[in-house]
Amino acid sequence: MSKGVIAIVAIVSFVIWIAVSREAVKPSKEIHWRKMITFLFAGSLSALVITISLF
Repeated sequence: MSKGVIAIVAIVSFVIWIAVSREAVKPSKEIHWRKMITFLFAGSLSALVITISLF
């Protein structure tokens, strides 16, 4: 992958993990679990893509 694509994926991953952390600090009654699971899946997938591209 080109460096530009990796940079974009890294920025998107950073934004996703910020969204996860903002959702995680809410009280448990206010957490939208579907949104949380979706963000966790997307963040994990983007982290995996970045890790694979480094090798």
